[in-house]
Amino acid sequence: MLKRTRSRQRRRPMAEINVVPYIDVMLVLLVIFMVTAPLITQGVKVALPQEKAGGIPSPTTESLIITVDEFGDYYIDIGDEKNAPASEQILFDRIRVVLEYTPETPILVRADHRVDYGRVVRAMVVAQAAGAPEVGLVTVPPERREP
Repeated sequence: MLKRTRSRQRRRPMAEINVVPYIDVMLVLLVIFMVTAPLITQGVKVALPQEKAGGIPSPTTESLIITVDEFGDYYIDIGDEKNAPASEQILFDRIRVVLEYTPETPILVRADHRVDYGRVVRAMVVAQAAGAPEVGLVTVPPERREP
């Protein structure tokens, strides 16, 4: 009996937690997310016209952006299929739903500079028909030329 009590007294439970493996795993995950995050961001590539224009005040809500690519296809940045071309009816339906819940949402159209002007105007008409009081155009400021 005497031996058992002595062996129990010698073994104490370890109260420290080794966190080094957790830090290693966290750093590996951080590197993976840093590498993959830029790859996840997808969008429709358009070359915006470069014009000098006044900026719009930063809205309190997020803008709804309609994109017209160089082939004249429409894209809208809400819904499950953001990178799939949308018909005018889909544009109309999605804009109407957004404006129904948040009527102050700014509607912006960004179009490739090579697209037919009629396609841009048609996107604006669809947005106004869906209930948008104003529709803005997105441009890129022109490059500065050094004298």
